[in-house]
Amino acid sequence: MDKFSAMQAFVRVVEAGTFTKAADSMGMPKPTVTRLIQTLEQSLDTKLLNRTTRKVTVTADGAAYYERAGRLLGEMEELESSMSRAKASPRGRLKVDIPSSLGMAVVIPALPDFYARYPDIQLELGVSDRPIDILAENVDCVIRGGEITDQSLVARRIGEFYLMSCASPAYLKRHGTPEHPKQLGDGHRLIRYFSPRDGKLYNVTLHKDGEIVEVDGYHQLSVNDSNAGVAAALAGLGILQTLTFLVQHHISSGALEPLFNGWCTEAKPIHVVYPPNRHLSNKVRVFVDWIAELFAKHDLIQRKSSLPGSPGARPALSRSPASPTAGVTANLHAAAPVRAKVKA
Repeated sequence: MDKFSAMQAFVRVVEAGTFTKAADSMGMPKPTVTRLIQTLEQSLDTKLLNRTTRKVTVTADGAAYYERAGRLLGEMEELESSMSRAKASPRGRLKVDIPSSLGMAVVIPALPDFYARYPDIQLELGVSDRPIDILAENVDCVIRGGEITDQSLVARRIGEFYLMSCASPAYLKRHGTPEHPKQLGDGHRLIRYFSPRDGKLYNVTLHKDGEIVEVDGYHQLSVNDSNAGVAAALAGLGILQTLTFLVQHHISSGALEPLFNGWCTEAKPIHVVYPPNRHLSNKVRVFVDWIAELFAKHDLIQRKSSLPGSPGARPALSRSPASPTAGVTANLHAAAPVRAKVKA
C-alpha cells in the first residue's frame, strides 16, 4: 500500500465530506479513493470513517488520525519545498477565494506586483460572494470580513472597514438633505442590502459621541452586491450606506455626496483565513504576507481618519493607475462570521 497516498485520500475525504468530492479534487477515480481508505483502515486495524448512503462522518479514532495526518502532510509539503528552489521562489497552484468587489477593485489590479515577486505561483482565484466551505472545497485561503469563532481554522487580521451614508446630488435636490440619521425614516428612500444567505435586510446603523441610531427605512430597491448598490446611488435611486473605500472616488468627483458629518459605524475586521494543515506552505505564507502588505497600504481600509468629518480627515486620495484602487468586499455588509483561530 502507498501509505502516503492513502493518508492524502483520507484527509481529503474528511475535508470534502464525500468520497466523490474527494476523488474529484485529487483527480482520481472514486473506486481508487475507496480502496485506499479501506486498505488504510485494514493496515491500522481501526475504523476511521462511518459511511452511509448520504454522508461520511469521522470516528473518534479517525478524528485523531486526521489531526496528525493533516499536520504531517503539511510538514512534508514544506520539507519538499525547502529541498528545492521553491523556498527562494515559491511555485505551484494556489487556490484563493475573495469577495467580488474586493477582488476586482483591490486584489486583481495589484496582481502584477505579486507575479513580479512570485512568477512561479499559479493562482486560482475564486471571485464571488457566496459562502464557501474552505475544507470541503480544498481552498488554500480566503479573505473575509466578520468575527472569528471557529478554532479549527487560522485567521490573520489584515485590516478593518467602516460604512458611510451618501447619495447623489440629483436625489438630494429632489428629496432634500437629511441632517440627522433619524430623518432617514421621514420620507427618504433607502437603497438596502440583503444577505445572499437568507435574504435578511440590513438596517442602517450609525454612531456618534455615544449615540447610536438604527433605521429600518423605506426602500424601493434592495441589493446583495456593493457594486450594484453604488450604481443605484449614482443613478439617484436613494440614500446608500456602504463601505467608505468603495465610494471615496465618487465623493471626490462630486458624483456622490457624504451625509451625516461625523457619524460612522463600528470598525469591522477583515481577515485572511486558512486551514491549519496549510499554515506551513510557503506559497500560502507568501500570499498571506503579500495581502497583508497590500491592505496595509490602503488608508481607507486601515484608518477611520479618512471618513468625512472625522478628526484629522484628509482629502480623498486620487486614483492612480500605478497603485491599487480602493475597493470593497461586496458582502462585507452581510459577511457571515468566519470561525478561526486568530493569528497576529
